Amino acid sequence: MLRSHGKLRRSFIRKKRELPPSAAPTPSQGGDEAGRRGGIEDVSVPKNIDLMALPQLCFPGGLQVTSEQKEEQFHFLVFTDILGNKTHGVVMQCYRPILEGMSLYRNGRGSSKCPKLFCAYSICVISKHPYFTALKDCLSCLLIQLRTCRLSDMEERVKEFAAKLTLVPIPPPGQLHLMFTIRPLTIILPSREDKDHPVIDLDLHLPFLCFRPQQLLQVLSCLLQEQRVVLFSADWARLTLMAESLLLFLQPLLWQHPYVPVLAKGMLDFLMAPTAFLMGCHLSHFADVSAETDDLILINIDNGSLSTSTFDTVNLPDIPPVAAHCFTQRCKLLRIHFDLDQCHHASCTDISEQRAQRRTWQRSLNNDIQRIALELIVNIFRDVSSHLNYEHRVFHSEEFLKTREPAEQLFYKKVLETHIFHSFLKDRLNRKMDSFARMELSTRSEMQKMKAMVEAPHRPTMQQIQARRKGSITETRLSKRLGMSLPNLREDKIIGFQRNTPLSKILLSDPAPSTTAKPIKVFKLPDFPASLSFHSVQSYYIELIQQFGKAIFSVQSENPAMLARYYYLRGLINTLCSRRLDALSDFQNLNKTDTAIFPTSLVTWLVDSLQRDERQQAQRRPELKRLILKVKTDNEKPLVEPDDHVKKFQLPCKPLYQEEFMRCVQECRIVRDVATIQRLFDALTDIAYAHPSVRGQPKQVDPELFRVFYTFWKEMEAEAQDVNLPSDVIDRLDNNECVYKLSSCVKTSHGVGKIAMTQKRLFLLTEGRPGFLEITKFRDIQEVKITSVPFLLVRIPSLRIQTSRRPEVFEANLKTETELWNLVIKEMWAGRKMADQHKDPQYMTQALTNVLLIDAVTGCLQNQRSITAASKLAYFDKIRQEVPMIVPKTTSETLKHKINPSLDLAEPQTVHVLLYTPGQLTGTGKVGDMNPKLWVALSGGKVVVFDAASWSMLQDCIQLGQSQLNCMIGLVQEQVWIGSQDSVIYIIDTHSMSSNKQLTEHRHEVTGLTVDASNQANSLLTYSCSRDGMILQWDSSSLKVKRQFLLSCDYLSSIQIHNSALWCCCGDGIVEVKKSGTPQRKITLHKDLQSMPSSFSSFIYIPERGQLWTGCADSVELCLWHTNNHRHPFKIISLPGSSGVTCMIRVKDQIWVGRSDAGGQCNGQLSSQVLVVDIESHTVAKELQAHSDSIQTLCSAEDRYVLSGSACRDGKIAIWKVE
Repeated sequence: MLRSHGKLRRSFIRKKRELPPSAAPTPSQGGDEAGRRGGIEDVSVPKNIDLMALPQLCFPGGLQVTSEQKEEQFHFLVFTDILGNKTHGVVMQCYRPILEGMSLYRNGRGSSKCPKLFCAYSICVISKHPYFTALKDCLSCLLIQLRTCRLSDMEERVKEFAAKLTLVPIPPPGQLHLMFTIRPLTIILPSREDKDHPVIDLDLHLPFLCFRPQQLLQVLSCLLQEQRVVLFSADWARLTLMAESLLLFLQPLLWQHPYVPVLAKGMLDFLMAPTAFLMGCHLSHFADVSAETDDLILINIDNGSLSTSTFDTVNLPDIPPVAAHCFTQRCKLLRIHFDLDQCHHASCTDISEQRAQRRTWQRSLNNDIQRIALELIVNIFRDVSSHLNYEHRVFHSEEFLKTREPAEQLFYKKVLETHIFHSFLKDRLNRKMDSFARMELSTRSEMQKMKAMVEAPHRPTMQQIQARRKGSITETRLSKRLGMSLPNLREDKIIGFQRNTPLSKILLSDPAPSTTAKPIKVFKLPDFPASLSFHSVQSYYIELIQQFGKAIFSVQSENPAMLARYYYLRGLINTLCSRRLDALSDFQNLNKTDTAIFPTSLVTWLVDSLQRDERQQAQRRPELKRLILKVKTDNEKPLVEPDDHVKKFQLPCKPLYQEEFMRCVQECRIVRDVATIQRLFDALTDIAYAHPSVRGQPKQVDPELFRVFYTFWKEMEAEAQDVNLPSDVIDRLDNNECVYKLSSCVKTSHGVGKIAMTQKRLFLLTEGRPGFLEITKFRDIQEVKITSVPFLLVRIPSLRIQTSRRPEVFEANLKTETELWNLVIKEMWAGRKMADQHKDPQYMTQALTNVLLIDAVTGCLQNQRSITAASKLAYFDKIRQEVPMIVPKTTSETLKHKINPSLDLAEPQTVHVLLYTPGQLTGTGKVGDMNPKLWVALSGGKVVVFDAASWSMLQDCIQLGQSQLNCMIGLVQEQVWIGSQDSVIYIIDTHSMSSNKQLTEHRHEVTGLTVDASNQANSLLTYSCSRDGMILQWDSSSLKVKRQFLLSCDYLSSIQIHNSALWCCCGDGIVEVKKSGTPQRKITLHKDLQSMPSSFSSFIYIPERGQLWTGCADSVELCLWHTNNHRHPFKIISLPGSSGVTCMIRVKDQIWVGRSDAGGQCNGQLSSQVLVVDIESHTVAKELQAHSDSIQTLCSAEDRYVLSGSACRDGKIAIWKVE
């Protein structure tokens, strides 16, 4: 079905298909020859490439015979198959004489010499990669040879040229480019930046030479809205280069529609396609295309103009002005003229030097342009992630649109319906860490970082209201861009921005987008062999393997990323030489250097193709044996299709049982926490299932009730956007405060007015002359109760609030609102007390969410029992009434703060391991790199990273397999090693926050890691252990195993290194082992514990004291041993309580001990302890009530703080001060 705006005129198709007689092929044009050879010539066609249209595309203007020889011309092609895979071509069109020296006979009267004619011929090089510049250079070199060779030798020259090109390997993604020589030029084959980026081998500044930045934004807007776009130029070469550049500017958004950058003269009916497309035509067809087809976007590259086939101007929504302004300002900084930029340099006297200089300049300019284009896309779609529900893969488009400026909404409405945006959404929901995600993360504002710490319902802050009041459009946009969520609730830190600061200045605070181009290494391939016989080619490959071997040796311990590229290329050449075992060995080394370029399909093919004798040899090589086993194991796993669906939220149409209700509430982003949703379900079903006749039946929420509840919730959000506060009131509130609830006009003990509630306080908006009266901050409340006051013959309900800051009681006659406000204030009061006592701002955030849910439930039920139902949501007030909310004084004084690493997840996750890495004094200069970091290993192989200076989340999820992570260690501020239950050691690069290296030598789960800091060699030695007793010594630079030995034990749980000896926790004993692997001594369980099913859970060795401290999982005692008498413990220290020891660390002269849960969580009470034991006195100095579940891990932050992580019922991290 054709779209209405794409009306077609059939005369256009007839005109293009019914060619005039003069256009029909003639014998002199090669028509007969082509017909004769078409059915008999055996041409080798690359797989999956349809070359039916290639002749037309090689001669897009038609095959011509001329009386004059024309200059050679180049143009570029792109073929796209039905799956969207692209193949690229570079065409060289030349002319050669025909009928030269022949005589013509006229009516038998003799002959006359035939006039000299020239016929066009083309040579097309096709590649899976867009090497436009490199292949053009190659064809230019071939052209020199063709000009001097005889016609009969031309085919052999072309075959030889093609054969040489097939010897050139394609470089893997990264910073290694390949260089080869086809005389007289030296040609560079660039690599992709990473596996998600295409090769960039063209001049990205060409669009800036043809269009002004404003026009370029119009073009990009057309593509983002998936219009039917046609490019025009009198030069065929410009069409593809321009189209490719434009699509690169949209990265990581990918064009999903037909893409034909060069349309031959006989293909113009493609423009009748009813779908969106991007195509290119010769400028001579501009008038015909414009006249014959409606609703096309016509872009004239040659004069830089945009129009439509209907109007002279393009009437489409523009890119949002803030992002557009930033883009245009960045463009002014581009230096796009080579001669102007290089005029101060000396003239190059060597063509190779000149070409190298130009390449360096172009590479730098391309990097700048890519960063500017990426910044544009990030600024357009920055807030999309704030409206995603990752668990259920839902995008809230309506909510997203409401946050846009009115002038921008039409643009976003169109873009949100496109295929290109839908594909982009899939990547966001998959949490893809691509260039967009990295830039969005690195350019987040301070307020957005704070939002990552505390999640709260959306309301406008005082800062945003002030901006709106002053009518500052740019400030309002700033607020939108920063998000409309509750900022950090800790009152000791208020984030503010200078008012009336234009957003463009904030966006342009850096002189350029913040990334630096990585240095490029160029590897020169050997000269091509003179003969292309089998033996010559094999000799060429052998020489290439030798050169890669030398390169590997030269960068062995300096550059792991470059080392990986050399291993990859050598493995590729070994594969071509049928050296399958050597190839597998090279690819195996990628695990230790860069797994991102591991060629899984090729390795699988190599393993399957191994001969019997090769398999026997592989079994004798441990690294190949492991690789083959892994390949077989992976192949046996069932193929799991990735979940790529994207949903738009829709209200339910059928009754919701509890599980469905939970999913629906999470999808609509009202609340994520499972426990809160369960309480909401109970509240909404309370009235319907209160009658005895329906008790015991499965509860469900009526879809109409859910619709009313959802509507009420959204109306509350909308009303909050329109809160109109007097300016003097706004000035009395903090910048980050939001008004969450406002009463009707009531009589109070301080006059008539409206009671307003923020996340920090209650205040009265007085009537008459509007004024501000603070009633109380929530932390100052002493009592809240309902009373009644006489009015005429009746008594009116009244609410009394006693506060520590005022001697008099505040009283308000709230009438029918009294019970609701009583419930709301008590919940906020209880949440504030818990937040202060536990130093955890999330309690206040949760209380605020509970209050808003109470308000919504009361509003949607509206009956006598609505308060009773809503009271089920007053979770903190219930705790306050049932159990005393008292945190021991010692705990309160020692506890500094709490953070929640599971904030983005529906349920708390167990904190398995914590690692603190100190800040860097040198490095990239980025604040994020210089600040200390906290690495947190959660369940299911997830790692989150916090900035340990502000405790804001830097990285929400680094996925390392699917198994539990057991141990972590930091190396030289550049790497973090993490041992997993899946027997792999994952290595995270601390700069890129990604894991591209794996150590796979262990056969069982990795349980411990330690570093030998005393090693005086050039590289650190790292030790790892696995549960089967295997201990490996690693060279941290080369990632090679230097030594390995097996310790005989049932379960090796951890290792430490002290005084050149390894101390190993083996369950039933602590074993001291020499570095050579020889056991020296073993300390076994105390005799009183041997009869119990207990084992050592942790230990600490203090070499300067000769002391060994041990703890057991099922014992309430610590054992202190003297290492010179390891038969019996020197002292047994009894611990308070009844729970065992899970972990221990030494900090200064203290032993910090984490303990298991002493009976489970009881109404939010703290049931797990962290004990501080004094080393001198051997006594418990402090008992800290830490968490409501078992302590899983402890770590020290430079001996100033200790951090404790707990199991999943609590799932939080406590930060303790060290005295």
